[in-house]
Amino acid sequence: MHLDDTPPRADTPWTVYGTALHSRLLLGTAGYPSPAVLEVALRAAGTQVVTVGLRRVLAGGGDNGFIGQLLPGLRERGAHLLPNTAGCRSAREAVALAHMARELYGTHWIKLEVVGDEHTLQPDPWGTLDAAAELVREGFAVFPYCTDDLVSCQRLLDAGCEVLMPWGAPIGSGQGLLNPWALRTLRERLPDATLIVDAGIGTPSHAAQALEMGFDAVLLNSAVAQARDPVGMARAFAHAVKAGRLAFQSGTLTPQAMAVASTPVVGRPMLIG
Repeated sequence: MHLDDTPPRADTPWTVYGTALHSRLLLGTAGYPSPAVLEVALRAAGTQVVTVGLRRVLAGGGDNGFIGQLLPGLRERGAHLLPNTAGCRSAREAVALAHMARELYGTHWIKLEVVGDEHTLQPDPWGTLDAAAELVREGFAVFPYCTDDLVSCQRLLDAGCEVLMPWGAPIGSGQGLLNPWALRTLRERLPDATLIVDAGIGTPSHAAQALEMGFDAVLLNSAVAQARDPVGMARAFAHAVKAGRLAFQSGTLTPQAMAVASTPVVGRPMLIG
């Protein structure tokens, strides 16, 4: 092997519902100090998928002002809008909101959220599955927000979802990947599924960890929106995601229970004083 100064190879595009993407960092749009800060942060992150809560938009009146302003620029850069059904408590409610989103934004992509617990905002596995199956039948490209339960995830794939978005921790908690074993199990047992860690990511190192484990991407909002410097934090996450993906491609060191000498000593002369 010859050593040279060639920079690390660029990651190959990944595909989501037939759409090729380069960025593996998906960002939400809620809670930013201002629309101007949001726009610059999205550029700094290099994100190509931007989520928006339709309930929040409707509560703000119309397109909530800045979403409509940002859309032309996002689409010009090849970014895609991913409306979500955040705040829904039943499959019926989520399906209705998804149809509204498709009419309002002209996209069949939908991030499906059906919450089952008010305290943890944990997804309702039965409501999510029912809504996902119906939306798939109606031509939606469904991105279901789910837990890291393997069987629930398998059922969503069986229903026709091509993407799964298991949580790392409760939404907005910033706790990172609370159950790495379960996430690794998902990646190992569902090798052909597109898996995006969604919710609970608080620092760039959390995002890097998810990519190192072989997840295809991460989605986050609060960690950037609520940072002291959202633009700088967006840039930090962009670098972390690229580093995590490169580490996965390069092959991370397998953890060992015991020490393993990095420098072999067998068969080498030693000086004993």
